[in-house]
Order: sequence, then structure tokens, then C-alpha cells
Amino acid sequence: MKSEPAKYKLTTRKLAISAVMAALVCVATILVQIPNPPTRGYINVGDAMIFVSALTFGMIVGGVAGGIGSALADILSGYTFYAPFTLVIKGIEGLLAGVISDRKRSKRDLLAVIVAGSEMVLGYFLVEAYIFGVGAALTEVPGNIFQILVGGLIGIPVAYLVRKRFPVAYRI
Repeated sequence: MKSEPAKYKLTTRKLAISAVMAALVCVATILVQIPNPPTRGYINVGDAMIFVSALTFGMIVGGVAGGIGSALADILSGYTFYAPFTLVIKGIEGLLAGVISDRKRSKRDLLAVIVAGSEMVLGYFLVEAYIFGVGAALTEVPGNIFQILVGGLIGIPVAYLVRKRFPVAYRI
């Protein structure tokens, strides 16, 4: 019987790092919130920590931290309605960023942020278009793009510095 590659296993170390990173995603998401009344959503900077998680520690940590940390922020901030959607959308965002990035070299980090960020923008657009209508959903798109730009501008350099300072980080 073949064993799964280590990058696909949820080890105790990955679980612990995922919990810490989820807490950091939650705090970063709660730290800055700009409400968008048409969709009852908000703009935040939590994507920066999702990208740090995914680009530094890979798809498992990125997916768990992105989904759970962001959904928890929704619940704690009174946006409970969004929590199930956020769990899935932000979880996939972190997972995609972790899959695309090459933690040993930073050349693919920008591509990871663009693809994962596009999934997040599209995911929220589809949910909000279905619930609130296309017009309201379109009001959220610029803010979500802003989140990705800020997330990438912060997340890529921080992940690079963490990987450079702690080269063992990519081996978890």
C-alpha cells in the first residue's frame, strides 16, 4: 500500500501551524473592515495573511488558515451570514495559492496570488449576484480586487522573508 506524499498529509505540525495562521488571518481580517452596504459585506486585509500562510507553508496550511480564519472573523464581526461562503471561498483561495506557489523559489508567488485572488473575487461575485443581484455584487468587485492587491503587496514579501529566514518552513 502506497503512502501519500508528505505535502498532502495533515500532520500535527501542520495542524498547529494552521491554527496559529488561522488566528492571524482572523485578526488581520477584523483589524480593518470597510463595510459595503449593498452586499452587507466588508473590505479587509485578511488576504495578506492568507497569502503568507499559503506561500510560506503550502496548500494545507493556506487552505485551513484561509477558510477557518476568515469564517471565524465573519462570525466574530457579526457577518455570520457570510461565514459558510467565506469558509469555502477563502479556503479554496489559500489552497490554490499554496498549490501554485513554489515555496523553494518565489518566482511563482505572483501567479499564485493572481489565480487565487481571481477565485476569491469570482466566488464572492457569484454568491452575491445570486443573493443580492448582479448590480449589488458588482459594487463589491473593486473592493475585493483591492484586497488582493494589498494582500499580494504584503503577503509576497513577508512570505519571501520568512522562507529566507527560516528555510525549514517549507519542509513542514
